[in-house]
Amino acid sequence: MRTTGTLSAELRAGTAGRTPEGARADDPRAAELHALQAALAAEHAAVYGYGVVGGRVGRDRRAEAHEGYDAHRARRDALHRGVRDLGGTPRAAAAAYALPFAVEDGAAAVRLAAELEDRVAAVYADLVRAARGARRREAAGALREAAVRAVRWRGGGVAFPGLAERAAPGTPSGTPSGGARPSPAGMDAGTDGA
Repeated sequence: MRTTGTLSAELRAGTAGRTPEGARADDPRAAELHALQAALAAEHAAVYGYGVVGGRVGRDRRAEAHEGYDAHRARRDALHRGVRDLGGTPRAAAAAYALPFAVEDGAAAVRLAAELEDRVAAVYADLVRAARGARRREAAGALREAAVRAVRWRGGGVAFPGLAERAAPGTPSGTPSGGARPSPAGMDAGTDGA
């Protein structure tokens, strides 16, 4: 099991078009495997993040946090199988992840949940670009689910969920509007940012 790494690396956008080391740039199977691994890493990070959300969110939103946690665990397990189906070795989860900001109360937990969903949506957008057939449809469904959960947590949505390059500046998936915001791949493994 990995013990260090960055959540920002796990929840990053922009993996599509990158070729894994040792793979040919024109190998669609390698690109799909790479995007699957990135989605798996994002789901590992989201499961961890939802553990924090569930522990800090108000009683009125605990069921929603539990639902998100279960959804990400199910997606993680499906991606694990998908990586194996393509002949890969699934990435292991890190032991812990540093959060992109301190989560000291229910309001911060809600912000973290929305942030997790935005970042997961971005990784699934990459998988939609890299995959074909049933796996592409599944990735599109996962992107849609993450976008809907983000809207529920935040109370509003973005025009193009999962596509930071299409989001308007100052929106959750776009350029920050005041204050520092971590890069799309933002939580560090191995440290407790809570």
